[in-house]
Amino acid sequence: MMIPACRLADIPRGEACRLEFDPPIAVFHTEDGEVYAIDDTCTHQDASLSDGWLEGCEVECPLHASRFDLRTGSVDSPPAKRPVRTHQVHVEDGMVYVVLSDAAPNLRPRTAG
Repeated sequence: MMIPACRLADIPRGEACRLEFDPPIAVFHTEDGEVYAIDDTCTHQDASLSDGWLEGCEVECPLHASRFDLRTGSVDSPPAKRPVRTHQVHVEDGMVYVVLSDAAPNLRPRTAG
């Protein structure tokens, strides 16, 4: 199922927008004009990746500087160890659509306390 996310013009290159799903999703528009979608929550600690720094096809978490590849979700820099889930993106007639992944999200385990 394709979910309309936003208009491409609403995300300047080098920026991201956050979609309020459970869990939230971040849609990134790279400087090269590519569009990617990943789960918005860092797998190390609860931080919004859409608030991070985008460089090329990587986003750096604003909390502890873990870096994730937007294309694969893989971790390129610790302290995070688990990848983020990626989602397919389609752009049609200026609209960005996200196809939610069937994979389970890689959320940080909640600790009792």
